[in-house]
Amino acid sequence: MTKDEARNLANDWIAAWNAHDLDLIMMHYEDAIELTSPVAAQLLGTADGRVVGKANLRAYFERGLKAYPDLHFELEEVLCGVNTVVLYYTNQKRTRTAEFMELSTIGKVARVVAHYSA
Repeated sequence: MTKDEARNLANDWIAAWNAHDLDLIMMHYEDAIELTSPVAAQLLGTADGRVVGKANLRAYFERGLKAYPDLHFELEEVLCGVNTVVLYYTNQKRTRTAEFMELSTIGKVARVVAHYSA
């Protein structure tokens, strides 16, 4: 992934979330997506915070959008790796978030690990 491709992915991802457009959000993810997040653990009541599969991810995101109707992200930084990207952003509460995203061969997100400021 080039720096421009990573920046485009990040901008599209942020715009989809800020529009609260679940269909646009889901376009970024593979069918076999795996997400691990402390927020998922909290919202879903699971110890491991894992969400596996696109249908389960969609249900989790839908729940999150309902729980946080004023959700808004501001992109701070995009970090590039080898078939990976880290999006560093703040939300409406000014919580800092870094999402490590592993990308498939077609550039969709296959795995996510989210980290939040304490």
